[in-house]
Amino acid sequence: MQNPWQKYGGGKMKQIHQLVKALFRMVEIKDIKTATHSKAVAHYSRALGTELRLSEKELDILWDAALIHDIGKIMVDNAIIHKIGDMTENEYHAIKEHPVKGMQITESFHLNDSIVDAAWHHHERWDGLGYPEGLKGEEIPYVARIICCADCFDAMATKRVYKEPISLENIANEFKRCEGTHFDPKIAEVVVHMMNSGKLKPYTA
Repeated sequence: MQNPWQKYGGGKMKQIHQLVKALFRMVEIKDIKTATHSKAVAHYSRALGTELRLSEKELDILWDAALIHDIGKIMVDNAIIHKIGDMTENEYHAIKEHPVKGMQITESFHLNDSIVDAAWHHHERWDGLGYPEGLKGEEIPYVARIICCADCFDAMATKRVYKEPISLENIANEFKRCEGTHFDPKIAEVVVHMMNSGKLKPYTA
């Protein structure tokens, strides 16, 4: 099986990085809240990747992948993305389509496999109950498993119009509770360890 990090080398790496910057700018133009969230997820992902001993090249890929993991949301109405009350069935379906849209966008730009995987699979769950494909365990690409944890950390740590930020203690408890169900248990353990040691805390731009 080909290593998904491998295609990202030499001059191609610089070219793809420039494309990622352009795509992220599209996210900023569409919705600054999604862009702010994506930037935070990129910071958390790189911190996790460092703790997981990824190489510098892999960390660069992880950063780019996390930065545009939600690129598919540019195809979703902002009124749906930021809706406070319960969603209709059609609205929920539109939200759940954003990983597929993200895969289609990143593939069309011939981006690295890990970037495509991040956009496509960051809502999969370790127990197979995620979407869009219901992948389970190590079927889920490693980059997507890291970004899933970073994504959920930011969702819990950030104030939203419909909720206050959750305390770090409660976030750590949630990661412990969801080890082996929502999250890759090894990555979840690293998240909790980093929180306890002060290496992972809410990002401020």
